[in-house]
Order: sequence, then C-alpha cells, then structure tokens
Amino acid sequence: MSRAGLKPGVVSGKDYLTLVKACKDGGYALPAVNVVGTNSINSVLEAARNNKSDVIVQLSNGGAEFYAGKGMPDDFQAKVLGAVSAAQHVHLLAEHYGVCVILHTDHANRALIPWVEAMVDHGEKHFKETGRPLFSSHMLDLSADDIDFNLSESARLLKRMAPLGMSIEIELGVTGGEEDGVGSDDDIGADNPHLYTQPEDCLRAYEILQPIGHFTLAASFGNVHGVYKPGNVKLRPEILKNSQELVQKTHNTGKNPLDLVFHGGSGSEKAKISESLTYGVFKMNIDTDTQFAFSEAVGKYVFENEKAFKHQIDPDDGTPYKKQYDPRKWLREGEKYMAKRLDEAFADLGAVGKSLALKKTDDLAA
Repeated sequence: MSRAGLKPGVVSGKDYLTLVKACKDGGYALPAVNVVGTNSINSVLEAARNNKSDVIVQLSNGGAEFYAGKGMPDDFQAKVLGAVSAAQHVHLLAEHYGVCVILHTDHANRALIPWVEAMVDHGEKHFKETGRPLFSSHMLDLSADDIDFNLSESARLLKRMAPLGMSIEIELGVTGGEEDGVGSDDDIGADNPHLYTQPEDCLRAYEILQPIGHFTLAASFGNVHGVYKPGNVKLRPEILKNSQELVQKTHNTGKNPLDLVFHGGSGSEKAKISESLTYGVFKMNIDTDTQFAFSEAVGKYVFENEKAFKHQIDPDDGTPYKKQYDPRKWLREGEKYMAKRLDEAFADLGAVGKSLALKKTDDLAA
C-alpha cells in the first residue's frame, strides 16, 4: 500500500506518532473538536467519516463534568468520570465510523493537575486490562506559571504517561480569551507580549521533554479562544517557523522537529491557518464555531416549530405535536449543522480524504 494504514478507532503509542507524522509530511492538520456529550461526539465522528479524514476528539474539564451530569454532587468526580465515560463511548464507536481518532483532554491549569492525575490513574488501569491507554494524550496547561514549574510538572506527568503509550500537550505563552474557566478576556489584544511564545522557550521544552517521551506544543503566536472583532487579534505564524528552525539548528534534526498545536482556531484567518501548516502544525482546536453551529440549528428548528414548544396539542385544532418536540428531532438538527461546520474545518486544514484508517477491503488486501 502507498500509505501507512491504521486500524480504525482510538490511536495511541506508535499509531499516534504515525498519524502525527502523516499530517506533517502531508502538510495538513486535524481539527481537534471540544465535545460535551454524545450528540457532539457523534457529530464529530460523522463529520470525520463524511470527509474521509481522521480527527481529534477532546474534552475540557467543564465538558467532562457536563458529560457526567451537572447534577452529580461531587463536581471533581464528575470531571473525572465524565471524561472516562466519554472516552469509553469513543472507544466503542469510533472504529465503526471507520476513522482514526486521537482522544485528548484540553486545557488543565495548575488547579486541575489532580484532574489529569486522576485520569492517568484510570489510564493505567485501562492499560493493564487492554494493553492500551484510555486517552491518547492529555494537556497540561501551565502557561500562567513560570516556565520552570511548567516544564518540571510536565516532565513529571510525562514520565507516568509515556510507558502507557501516551503523549502530553503543553502550552508556552498564553492563548488569549477564556475557555471553561481557564484564561481571561482581559488579555486580548494584539500588543500583549504574553500572546507570543519565545523560540528559546520552545527549545528548552524540547530538551527537557523529548528524552522522556512524546510531547506536543501549543506555542502561542497571537491565538485566542473565541471570536473577536477585527484588529483585536494579530496572528504571527512566523514565531512557529523561528521556533522550529532554532530546534533544528541546535540539535541537527530534520525539518519541523516540534509537533505543534494551533489553539483558538475558531474565527482565524484562513491564510494564517494555511501558513501555520507549513511550520509543523498538525492539530487545530475548534470549539466556539461548532458550539454556535449546533445552537443556531436548534434555535432555527424551535422558531420554525414554535407551537410545538409551547403546547403538546394545538389549542386551536387539536393537532398533536409529539413528533415536533421529540428531543431526537431538534438534537439531530444540531448534530447535522455541527457536522456541516466541521466540513469547512476539514477543508481549511487540508485533511479531506487523508484518513489513514484501513477499510475492510484494505485489510483483506494487506
């Protein structure tokens, strides 16, 4: 076969590295979509299948808590068990959608280190039972702390994760805006130096973490979470280029030795997205735009069927509205619009038709 083929489903270890390498070598990236429940997970898997692309499914701590249920009395336990439950859902279904999935958790700041550690506990248990980890990777976002603490804690956790075939994602510099309690809108602005990572810091991360195991790096080049008015955000992808070149020159590596992540992808200029792909970006986070697509579709359906959301039976002519207010109807509209928005993301990232997942016919021919 002309391309590396992988078994459909959640990837980790060598398969994860194969997928990352394919993205970088092919000049494309995968959308990393934040999910909050089965509807959003299924929409992501559907969109990946429709686009014949692999994909990254990820949860923030708030998304994981919502997945477990906001009524759970212990919110920390909800954040852990919600993430575990979502991971089990993806493990069960992903292979049947015929795509490869990187399963990931998003921003975890200093206060959320225990959340990551608890998920690694579950990952170790899952590894003993199945020979593979529960998640492909976790993010530890200590960008608000000094770099010494950031890298030492990242190294400590990677030492636990690497033997399971897991990767860690770290952040250097600050991604502007706020996402599930991490960050603040106060730091938005094209003149904020904290939004731009220094190449020397990227080199230091490489020298500390690369000997331990695989890591990915969210290097800030003006990124923000959310969508803001023009002029508030100024992306400078050349920062990624300079970081890659410094590591390559210092350690005599191949081109683009760092596996880079683009945070705050929603609302970004398409030209800047395309440029970043040439500098070793294999993953772009998307959340705000998919949230809006889901909600826009549900709102449209409600407005078009207004009576059904006020009356079980039409007060004038007795028409029953059960088929209209059935949650499956309006939730499905949200799923479809979210998947449609992801069509645009797969196209922007050059990922359409690039899945490494083997089909049954491939398996027979191999």
